[in-house]
Amino acid sequence: MTSVEEERPRALLAGASRRWVRLLPWGVAFVLCVALLPTTIQVLSADYGLNGGIASALAVAQAAPLLLAVVRPLRAWYVIFTADVAGALALLTVDFEERLLWPFPPMEIVGYVGLCLALAGRERRRTLLLVWLATAGANIGLGFAAPYGTSAKSVLLTMLSGVALLLGGALRERYEVQRRLAEQETISEAERERRTLLEERARIARELHDVVAHHMSVITVQADTAAYRLDGLPPDVREEFTSIAATARESLGEMRRLLGVLRNEEAHGELAPQPGLTRIGQMVEATMRAGVPVEFTPCDTDVPEAVGLSAYRIVQEALANVVRHAPGAPTRVSVTASVAQDGARLTVLVVNGPPPEPPGAPLEEGGTGHGLVGMRERVRLAGGSLDAGPLPDGGFRVAAQLPLPGEDFT
Repeated sequence: MTSVEEERPRALLAGASRRWVRLLPWGVAFVLCVALLPTTIQVLSADYGLNGGIASALAVAQAAPLLLAVVRPLRAWYVIFTADVAGALALLTVDFEERLLWPFPPMEIVGYVGLCLALAGRERRRTLLLVWLATAGANIGLGFAAPYGTSAKSVLLTMLSGVALLLGGALRERYEVQRRLAEQETISEAERERRTLLEERARIARELHDVVAHHMSVITVQADTAAYRLDGLPPDVREEFTSIAATARESLGEMRRLLGVLRNEEAHGELAPQPGLTRIGQMVEATMRAGVPVEFTPCDTDVPEAVGLSAYRIVQEALANVVRHAPGAPTRVSVTASVAQDGARLTVLVVNGPPPEPPGAPLEEGGTGHGLVGMRERVRLAGGSLDAGPLPDGGFRVAAQLPLPGEDFT
């Protein structure tokens, strides 16, 4: 069943986004069929003097396959091309006026040119070339049997079909190039988003390594010095402390080796301690010196270093966005710890109003992170939630909820 559906031919322009464009080939084919069918019968029988039955059969064979050309233009060409050649030979059996066009009357030329446009929209260059060569060969071969000699009019079908095939093929290739370019841009955008997410995760991993490494170093030092700080430790306890210190050093070494994969030449300042809640005030002061009026409500509660680092980075990125996109906008920053029914949490809120003047170029070109992507990833890894979006007055709001495991502020 699946293979049958995959082999089912698609109509011309079936991939267009607009419905009227998808229906356009069917509409053109229907109009040509309805218009050419009676016209061909009338012209062949009345003007050329062909038998009515033969004229009707030729008209059906030359016009009806135009509907098939919307889905399978090459099969329609086989039928119409054969019918046009047969019609030219049939006209040799009657005595028609010299002024009439032969070997292909005008209505046959109109239908054949429309068929060539359908072929150009579906088939490859090689097929189009073979179609034109067959048309030219038939036109030239029939010219040797012309009842009134050859003229420029007798090769009209060859010229018009060549123009239709060339023009239609060029338009189809242009459409294919644009479609592939759009697909490539979509893929590139998805790759950029994925790369941004991976870079932010690597940055978070580096920062969390520094936080965890500090605690592991403290454990190592405490375990190593326990025998000197505590008198009268039994031998088995001393061995336990020695084992703890060795395990901590081994774990720290493994973390450093794994972190080497995430290091890059563009990472700066990784030997410095990672910032936390106490550094937010300094960052706010630096932002105020950049011309942004900021109202800051600090949090004096002790929180885990990983949570404090995430809060600092969220405020840092939010203030950087204010400086870049809303310079001079009044901004409010608050960090508060609270207890709810589902546990303790740290709330980070950064709200800015509209800028005094519409910004021209961004004041700050370099970013500190990856914007909302980085904020969401940090909050997600911490098990919290983030609400960020524009405000009705033209400002912007960033609100993050970070859980505080095991904290109690009551």
